[in-house]
Amino acid sequence: MQPNFKTVNKFKDLGLQSSLLKAIDELGFVNPTPIQNKSIPIVLNSSRDLIALAQTGTGKTAAFGLPLIQQIELKNKNIQTIVLCPTRELCIQISKDLISYSKLINGLKIIPVYGGASIENQIKSIKKGSHVIVGTPGRTKDLIKRKVLNFNYVDRVVLDEADEMLSMGFKDDLDFILDTTKKDRQTLLFSATMSKEVRNISKKFMKNAEEITVEKLNSGSKNVEHNIYYVSSRDKYATLKRIADYNPSIYGIVFCRTRRETKDISKKFIKDGYNADAIHGDLSQSQRDDVMSRFRDGIIQILIATDVAARGLDVNNLSHVINYSLPDDPEVYTHRSGRTGRAGNKGISVVISNSREGRKIKSIENKSQIKFIKKDVPTGKDICSKQLFNLIEKIEKVKVDEKQISPFLPEIYKKLDWLSREDLIKHFVSAEFNRFLDYYKGNKDIKINNDSNSKATKTEKKRNVFENLSINIGRKHSVSPIELITLINRITKTNDVEIGSIDIRQSYTVFEIDKNVFKTLIDKSKDFDFNGIGLNIKKSKDKIDKQYSKEKRAKSSRKSKSVSKYSSRQSRNKNKKKRRKFRR
Repeated sequence: MQPNFKTVNKFKDLGLQSSLLKAIDELGFVNPTPIQNKSIPIVLNSSRDLIALAQTGTGKTAAFGLPLIQQIELKNKNIQTIVLCPTRELCIQISKDLISYSKLINGLKIIPVYGGASIENQIKSIKKGSHVIVGTPGRTKDLIKRKVLNFNYVDRVVLDEADEMLSMGFKDDLDFILDTTKKDRQTLLFSATMSKEVRNISKKFMKNAEEITVEKLNSGSKNVEHNIYYVSSRDKYATLKRIADYNPSIYGIVFCRTRRETKDISKKFIKDGYNADAIHGDLSQSQRDDVMSRFRDGIIQILIATDVAARGLDVNNLSHVINYSLPDDPEVYTHRSGRTGRAGNKGISVVISNSREGRKIKSIENKSQIKFIKKDVPTGKDICSKQLFNLIEKIEKVKVDEKQISPFLPEIYKKLDWLSREDLIKHFVSAEFNRFLDYYKGNKDIKINNDSNSKATKTEKKRNVFENLSINIGRKHSVSPIELITLINRITKTNDVEIGSIDIRQSYTVFEIDKNVFKTLIDKSKDFDFNGIGLNIKKSKDKIDKQYSKEKRAKSSRKSKSVSKYSSRQSRNKNKKKRRKFRR
């Protein structure tokens, strides 16, 4: 049962000291959020453990950070508080926030510790003295084992984004760290969800915990509009581009499933002239920091990211979250969409999907208690109109600095004197706008097929979209539909290829594939093999046994999720025929 809380309108009513009140006032804090209103008095006035359930972006850092700072004994140079969080980015962000809150408190030392940065420099900082450690589980555990961190005087431990830490595989690290701290410590657990794993760790390490919830779990933000575009896989990037073009002031994150997809989309976006970049696991820490710094400053307009890379990112004023690939877990969608529509602002969460993902969509709607609005892909005419009037609005509102430009005006007037007022406007608009006009003039509009389940549609789809191919691996080579699909994805370097029915026979397999990629697949397959067997893919006139295909797919779905590893002939020759391993 949740305790009753008195709602207050001012931070001063929560019992915070004047130095903290002045600091947060300078930071623009006006009224406490619900999680701050409920958590701060508990931490300030009680030694009880606390479980606080709240979504990302609700003000959790201040909820635990402000009271913890107030309770630090400055004369005691030992570590008194640990804050554990799942990612480097979040670790850095929390540290910056805590330093900002305590900027008027002389002598308070807060040190972030995380992987991907020099451990030697972190050790030097810790040895100079620290009151608060903010760390990722892996690096914190490492420093404990090196006997650099001494938690004998730690009175409080914060587990921030506990569900994320556990889902990322940090359970053993958390167990180790918590076992090294005093048994009578105060433990504060903050999480978006109360998963089974979170409940287990709370039972193991917390006593008589107070539990508070500030909003209904797994519900989408009221300020977020959820839009969906149903398009074929081959039109996904074109649709993404049109969405970006239709929203000239877009400031958002595009979520992809894999690192490879993230890289591919960002390269295309940059090539097409957008202020975009990617964040993924292959970047060094300094590269990640640079990308995030430019994104927070608005230099990067669109960030392309995987869920893993984006964990812990806290960026204000996002206008859009775009799901280029849907997550398997509905809760992940909730986390994604919750990054926009904050602080009373309106936000849009976009899904680019196809008719085959109907179950996923329904699951997200049911669990997140939202309703997707089906949208038509913006037409070229709509986009050009939107961009044109956005340009005109910018021109209209631009501030003219007479002093700065006056030296150049005589020459400009002379140069443009031959143009009439109307012609001048036409020339200026065309110079800025021709890129869109030229692009959309030669590109057909993307149509959404709302009757994708009808018999006629399926027949037409097969006739117009799919090509029958055969490949020289079959049952005797122990190939499964999943393995074949994975192999095709590796060869084509994407996971967006539309694959129809698959008919696995004794020595070969017949399958349907998107007409737009079959030539690429045939050409590139020559450099690949399946378990040492060179590939031979060609057109086929064989009819596919649909019933057999369904049975094999059903059987395959019951198998282990593991997939075969494939290798390139070229790489195999270089490495003495050792099989090249791919990471999914």
